[in-house]
Amino acid sequence: MSVEIRTLKTSEEVNAGFRVFLRAMVGLPLGDVDAVEVTDPGRYLGALDDTDVVGGADSYGSWLVVPGGARVPHAAVTHVGVLPTHRRQRILSRLIARQLADIAERGEVVASLRASEAVIYERFGYGVASSAQSARVVLRRAALRPEVPPGGRIRLVDAAADTALLAGIHDQAVWPGAIGRPAGWWKLQELLRKTHPVSQYVVVHSTDGVDDGYAAYHPEDTVGWFTSTEKTVSVTDFVALTDSARAGLWRHLLSLDLVDVLVFESVALDDALPLAVVDRRAVELGPVRDETWLRLVDVEAALRARVFGDGDSVVLEVNDALLPANNGRFEVTPKSVTRTSVPADLSVGVETLAAAYLGGTRWQHLAATGRVGVHDPDAARRLDELFGTASLPFSGTVF
Repeated sequence: MSVEIRTLKTSEEVNAGFRVFLRAMVGLPLGDVDAVEVTDPGRYLGALDDTDVVGGADSYGSWLVVPGGARVPHAAVTHVGVLPTHRRQRILSRLIARQLADIAERGEVVASLRASEAVIYERFGYGVASSAQSARVVLRRAALRPEVPPGGRIRLVDAAADTALLAGIHDQAVWPGAIGRPAGWWKLQELLRKTHPVSQYVVVHSTDGVDDGYAAYHPEDTVGWFTSTEKTVSVTDFVALTDSARAGLWRHLLSLDLVDVLVFESVALDDALPLAVVDRRAVELGPVRDETWLRLVDVEAALRARVFGDGDSVVLEVNDALLPANNGRFEVTPKSVTRTSVPADLSVGVETLAAAYLGGTRWQHLAATGRVGVHDPDAARRLDELFGTASLPFSGTVF
């Protein structure tokens, strides 16, 4: 019997789709979760073999901050998987194609995901738009420089009781690459804490009485804590809306008693922490890893939403095999984006445009590796001026 692709309608179907995702991912220890509580209604697509759900692709309705600070409607794609018994049957391709069509119909301008494998999603038009790394800090060597701002007030809060407080702070995020965290995302964090309890601490920072940042952290290996020679604390969520909040949260974390090592699980590639300490070698940065896989669902709307730098105009030809409405030539200037019929300076697949869209990948690097068709040798340089940003994009949210 042929496999049908459709929206999962009942709670039983949604939970069956979620179980498929867990089975497909092999190593996710999420335990007994009611998927209805952590998903957006009507967005979970399933592949059904007769009545059995054998694959799925889900998404949250959200927003994405683009260069210049605008927020565009965004689909946070997640829970993608196909049972091993049904792989190599184009089920994933059909799911993603249907999902992109649905996202476009909803009017969402972009989609993004976190990829379990790095070779799957480019063929569907996704490109790596932001990267991240970890940071390991040896606290006995990590004195802050005297010039670092003092920061404001720090207070401990209960993560379970104060979810709305933390969500309200994060909802003010303005850095390029930040995404809105929907209610289902926060609910899943609550369920994970119950399923895998750890001694988690959350501190909130305020400047002049206004909450403007928070950090969530927990100790590792609590069983051997008092005999360990390298007591380690992991920072799992770090949100700073202001320089004051960033400095104040650093001061708190770097002065924790009974702690030898502080590990930030994810920071931007241009995070300022190494510049803030006297001994830069106290901060050891981990390997760079891909973070945001971005898909431009409406290329014209996405280009018009972001701010461009100064520079000469470029005519960019875009090719999109899955969403033909994106095909065309676009003249990009510092002030406008318009469709045009004049010859292109540079041609590009939608996945490569996505990689450069937030400013995380340079056009000249893309040209040097053959990922763009160059008709004007100077076009990549001009695009770097137009697409350049003051800071590298970073999301900081796993979903």
